[in-house]
Amino acid sequence: MNKIFEFTDKIIDKLIKNEKLNTLAKKIISREMFDYLFFGVLTTVVNLGVMALCEKRFGTGIPLISNAIAWIVAVIFAFVTNKFFVFHSKGMDTKTLSKEFFPFAGARLFSLGVEELGLWIAQFFFHADEKVFEVLSHEISGTMVAKIFLSIIVVILNYIFSKLFIFKNKK
Repeated sequence: MNKIFEFTDKIIDKLIKNEKLNTLAKKIISREMFDYLFFGVLTTVVNLGVMALCEKRFGTGIPLISNAIAWIVAVIFAFVTNKFFVFHSKGMDTKTLSKEFFPFAGARLFSLGVEELGLWIAQFFFHADEKVFEVLSHEISGTMVAKIFLSIIVVILNYIFSKLFIFKNKK
């Protein structure tokens, strides 16, 4: 994997001659960002999978409850993957875990609020639960379409919180 990023750095050096833009491009296309996006996609798959299971079990009429259940499972998965594989924080003592998990969960609660508000708007103003879309021979509820869109916003918010506030001193 390091060879890929060395190659990417060389391409950036050849394409972007401005030093500030070059440095910014290398920060954006970094191993950490790749790892975050990779595990972010996995977390989103976990979240959407649990949401789909909840919709199958409980129906589409209670998206806020289904989303909350999916969120709990996804936050646990995201904390473990972010801690160990993205931001490489190895501390397992109670103090370190508390300093990381509670702010992590708090930031995720904020992004959950954003997502829940978006789902509520989709449900009650746009009647997403009444819409069904055909995608690749599969039916997808309007609620799930809204959730996928909101997931993009949530991934961006969560990276900002994790990078700047939660795992900021970890290498």
